[in-house]
Amino acid sequence: MPNMTSSKTGLFRDTGLRFLWISVVAFVLDQWSKYAVLDSMDLYQSIEVLPFFNLTHVHNYGAAFSFLSSAGGWQRWFFTAIAIGISVVILWWLKQSPRSQKLLPVAFSFILGGALGNVYDRLVHGYVIDFLDFYVNNWHWPAFNIADSAIFIGAALLIVDMLKNGDKSEDKTQADNSKTSQQ
Repeated sequence: MPNMTSSKTGLFRDTGLRFLWISVVAFVLDQWSKYAVLDSMDLYQSIEVLPFFNLTHVHNYGAAFSFLSSAGGWQRWFFTAIAIGISVVILWWLKQSPRSQKLLPVAFSFILGGALGNVYDRLVHGYVIDFLDFYVNNWHWPAFNIADSAIFIGAALLIVDMLKNGDKSEDKTQADNSKTSQQ
């Protein structure tokens, strides 16, 4: 009978699942910050922190940049389903990724933590709690949260990986194809 403990340990040691701690940290920081806002600020209250940054408590019923925020309520379940589906795919991909990969699993772990932070909000509150408000003069970037920041960091790391490793995988594919044609 195979040793189930060592196979589970190997799964978290030898695959991209070893970076799930990043998802957990992103999720916990996101939820902690949102509950701090809920406990200490009224809706639409704004506290100036720096001349270009406020803490502003708002509810986002849509997606990024309040996309579909006034769609009537169905968008809550639509965005939740999309985020859960993407999270399942990310978990599957992390499980399949070899130990030699580092940047991609880290990127996907950030995205997973952020996606789950916003899914939690949609399921529990019916909206996403946003509060980070950056601005220049009277122009405000749409408010966002720690989960959104984690998703952004993950997406940026995906781009870095693509720029850094994109040619390597293309070169490997071309080399494999030339070996196959020579045989």
